Amino acid sequence: MRTTTVEELLEDFEFLDSWEDRYRYIIELGDELEDMESELRVEEHRVQGCVSNVWLVARFEGSDPPRIFFRADSDSQLVRGLVAILVMLCNGKSARSVLAFDADDLFTRLELRNHLSRSRSNGLFSMVKRIRALAVEGAAGE
Repeated sequence: MRTTTVEELLEDFEFLDSWEDRYRYIIELGDELEDMESELRVEEHRVQGCVSNVWLVARFEGSDPPRIFFRADSDSQLVRGLVAILVMLCNGKSARSVLAFDADDLFTRLELRNHLSRSRSNGLFSMVKRIRALAVEGAAGE
């Protein structure tokens, strides 16, 4: 999966005229996620607090500091796109960088709060919480 910066993502969203186009774009980003093997789609890796099923795992590659790489999947196209955004922004970063990432600010700037249902918004924050928890595990090794 490709990576991106907050600035690049904001530019992509600004280019899209309507929220219908933005929803389609989010779904397209979800299509870029690698398929997750069924053995990873287990309760242990499921994000708690999401109405849809979302699975999220991390691996750390040994550099100094180690870099974190996420794998994610969902049974909902829109949610798969939302988790893809998080993966694109966090992949290849150090755990400390992931922990410093201000997802709340990003969601405000993308105006996602205004266009997602309360349950989707709660699920999005649950995904961020899970990513942060995985990064904390990695930060312990830095």
